Amino acid sequence: MAAIGHVEDVVLKAGGGVLRYGWFYGPEVMDDLAGPVRKRQFPIVGGGAGYCSWVHLDDAASATVLAVEQKVRGVFNIVDDEPAPARAWLPYVAACVGAKRPMRVPAWLARPLAGQVAVVLMTEGRGFSNAKAKRELGWALRYPSWRQGFKKELA
Repeated sequence: MAAIGHVEDVVLKAGGGVLRYGWFYGPEVMDDLAGPVRKRQFPIVGGGAGYCSWVHLDDAASATVLAVEQKVRGVFNIVDDEPAPARAWLPYVAACVGAKRPMRVPAWLARPLAGQVAVVLMTEGRGFSNAKAKRELGWALRYPSWRQGFKKELA
């Protein structure tokens, strides 16, 4: 995180723009998520209260083009309109791929298997707003919600 913060500081001090992307999904990317979900190898950790902000690859690309064309300055979150907790998006993925509901595992058990970062993301992650990107870039999402995008990509 310190390295990312340093790079962002350097870019901003130089008068540039920083694009903070959500979790990517789209063609082929979904295979890395769908496979473990089908095998029930991607559990909900703890209460699944950690939020995730998603962005479809096409939406990320369109935001990037707008940012480059407009030579933006500042920080922009490139995410969809619906941050969601793991307890919402993970069962939805399972339903889309025809899998059983994900198992739940306590954080203490997940920590040695998946690592501290994964546990924090699944239990404490926070969602982000795209309001500035939409307002200042004139960005319009093809997939305003991960629900629409997941359904299309996982069909």
